[in-house]
Order: sequence, then structure tokens, then C-alpha cells
Amino acid sequence: MSGHSKWATTKHKKAAIDGKRAKLFAKLIKAIEVSARIGGPDPSGNPTLYDAIQKARKSSVPIDNIERALKRGSGAESGGADWQTIMYEGYGPQGVAVLVECLTDNRNRAAGEVRTAMSRNDGNMADPGSVSYLFSRKAVIIVPTLATTEDAVLDAVLDAGAQEVNNHGEVFEIVSEPQDLVAVRTALQSAGIEYDSADSALVPSLLIPLDADGAKKIFKLIDALEDSDDVQNVYANFDVSDEIMAELDQ
Repeated sequence: MSGHSKWATTKHKKAAIDGKRAKLFAKLIKAIEVSARIGGPDPSGNPTLYDAIQKARKSSVPIDNIERALKRGSGAESGGADWQTIMYEGYGPQGVAVLVECLTDNRNRAAGEVRTAMSRNDGNMADPGSVSYLFSRKAVIIVPTLATTEDAVLDAVLDAGAQEVNNHGEVFEIVSEPQDLVAVRTALQSAGIEYDSADSALVPSLLIPLDADGAKKIFKLIDALEDSDDVQNVYANFDVSDEIMAELDQ
């Protein structure tokens, strides 16, 4: 996951300062609203909501926006949409498997936007089940390396259920089974270790190494997909070396 994780982290930081800030906020707010609707508006009893709120706060989403999303999700305030989760599958450049997770109130619009982004950026739609078998649902927690050491992270999380701790330079990526997310996150908090995000994510079992051209194309495809308001997350099974990442960052 090295190239993918580094790219995702860089992209998230860039989104906070460029024109995609509003889109990032909208996706984070939508996640809060849906989490509150499904599991209730109390973060202490709804771990998914707790993590959605923490991620929004880390990304500087205004408190008022968060509170309104909670009210819409709980039904205390009108205006909430009938959000549905839909997964689309496809292939990107050089055979990269792509899963597109949409959270939408209009299935036809979502399908059209995903299909258009794919066709215009070296991608192809695939039948359900074609690539999803390459991914497993995992809990992924991102910890900034400036805040701690790898040994401290390992000491905190291994007994709590963490399966992997990967050092990606600027961040540590902690991977566990979804049911262990709360235990691992709580272990970090108990150890006084700051984390950037704690999410349920689809992690690939097989990675495809990309050259510079392939990396540019897959980044362009994922950016196009994420430009859709209906697209909540994009997962892909590519790997990009540190050397190529450095070359593309120049």
C-alpha cells in the first residue's frame, strides 16, 4: 500500500488548501449525517460516527456544519437526503483494479458520472464481482510520524488487535480487522498518540507496481472520480515506488 497510502495522504493535505476543500468538506459532512442516521447521534455509542466527526474536525470542518449534519441525521432537523451506498467496479491504466464507493441520492446520476470519469481517463467499467474479490474490508488508522515513534505505535496497538504497522515516511498506517478498530484507536488514545483518521477501508490483497506514466494516469483517473459529489471513496490496487512518487511531486 506504500504508494497508494502516500498518495492518499498527500492528496488529502492538498485538498485542504486547494479548490477541492469544499468537496472534501461535503463528503465528510455526508459521512457524519449517514453515520448518525444508521447508528444514532451519540458518538459515545456510535464508533463510526465518532470517527467521522474526528476526521471532519481534523480537516477543519466548522463545528456548526458538523452539528447540523448530526441534526439532519438524527431527524431533529429537516433537509437530510435519502443517501444510498453503491459500489462500482472497473479497471484503470495498466490493469489496476478500481472500486468506487458512492453515497448518493440519485443512482442514475452517480452511475453516469462514474462511467464518464472512467471512459475519459483510461478506465473501463467492469461487472459486479470482477475486481471486488481483490479487496478486503479492514480498519485503517493513520498516525503522523512527527507525533511519535514506530516503537511507541507498536507497543500501543499490537495487543489491541493491530495486524500491521506500516511506515510510509510521513505517516504510520495501522491495519486491523474492522471489529478491532475501536480497540486499536482506544489504545492509541490511552498512549497519548495523536492520529489523523480511523476508517473502515477496502485494502487490496494484490498490488500492481506502476511506472511514472501509469502513476500519472491512475492519479488522474482517481481525481476525476473523486471530483463527483456522489463519489465518497475510491480504492485501487496500485503501488508506486518512493522514487517515482518523488519524481511526480517535483
